[in-house]
Amino acid sequence: MNIAWGSIAVQTAIHMVSENIEIEDRRNFYSLFDLTKYFFKLGALGFGGPVALIGYMHRDLVEHRKWISEDEYREGLALAQLAPGPLAAQLGIYLGYVHYGVWGATLTGLAFVLPSFVMVVLLGMAYKLYGGLPWMQSVFYGVGSAVIGIISLSCYKLTIKSVSKFEIDAIKSRWMLWLFFLIMATVTATAQREEVWLFLILGFIYMVVKAPPKWLRRKDTSLSIILLVGTGFWQYEPGELVKLGLFFTEAGAFVFGSGLAIIPFLQAGVVNQMGWLNEQQFLDSVAVAMITPGPVVITVGFIGFLVSGFAGAVVAALGVFLPCFIFTVLPAPYFKKIAKNTSVKAFVDGITAAVVGALVGSVFVIATRSIVDTASAAIAVVTVLALIYIKKLQEPYIILMAAILGFCIKTYL
Repeated sequence: MNIAWGSIAVQTAIHMVSENIEIEDRRNFYSLFDLTKYFFKLGALGFGGPVALIGYMHRDLVEHRKWISEDEYREGLALAQLAPGPLAAQLGIYLGYVHYGVWGATLTGLAFVLPSFVMVVLLGMAYKLYGGLPWMQSVFYGVGSAVIGIISLSCYKLTIKSVSKFEIDAIKSRWMLWLFFLIMATVTATAQREEVWLFLILGFIYMVVKAPPKWLRRKDTSLSIILLVGTGFWQYEPGELVKLGLFFTEAGAFVFGSGLAIIPFLQAGVVNQMGWLNEQQFLDSVAVAMITPGPVVITVGFIGFLVSGFAGAVVAALGVFLPCFIFTVLPAPYFKKIAKNTSVKAFVDGITAAVVGALVGSVFVIATRSIVDTASAAIAVVTVLALIYIKKLQEPYIILMAAILGFCIKTYL
């Protein structure tokens, strides 16, 4: 009897081990080509912004195909939220890294970004060819107003996610983040530009108050801080390319969370500081990001193309996505330990609240220049209401309807 029970126990153990191996094999039963092909398809057809894109990744790779485990996905999402860079692109890069290392991260990142990059370059060519025509201006009259509505609603969602909900108890418990939020919103709206150094200071203050690192607690340690063709396809100026590279690399290194958070950086630098685009051209570039699939931050390719043709588009895209790649791949092997560091989390929380505040201030600045009459204000308001009450309505359809409406208003009224 004991021998029989022992035999059953051994068989059960073997079955359990075999089952675990089978699950592991099934999870890893995909090639790098399969994963790259998936991200290329997602970059070409994935609409809805960063929240929708990371949802698609979970549904397809974790739930349906079981290529990625739940724990691996959560670790990637946590890293994407902690490190600077566009959220969806960083998560895609990390998921490529999970089983295929640096090569996987590189190929999945390129596959994810490439389709939308090609689209914005083509749209940039069309914009340069036809942007001065009345019908094109009429189209973007409606599109610009709709974009204001879309970004305004995104600001609200980012605020309740990154700072807190609009509830008395939540606001009281996170009053310091709300203070940072209001400071940056006021500074950005007043100065009409974002102050990167202020992001770092506010993040450091929040870290010191909420979770001071060990080196700050030591009394014998001195405080030292190191802060951290007709389309113009081939037209470019070497000097402008250098400026583009530096500017967009800085933007890519200080964007936390959603790709929309890059708007304050771009609006201040591209329009006010560098004078590369006027306000309407900048708003049009944001609209282009809304009507193309893939990461929203790909709008930088469109801006780069308008400034210095195809070379400018490449430099701008590299400037934004290269820091994103580096900040994902370098800490990936050590992330389990980094993610538990309360000081790092507090520093990022402080910066995130400040960035969202700057986004609100930036939207205010853009809206005061883009909402020019009752019709444009009505388009913006209707856009917000449509996104709230029509759950399955996606941004590209709203942009298309706004374009038709703007054309009709400017042409027939």
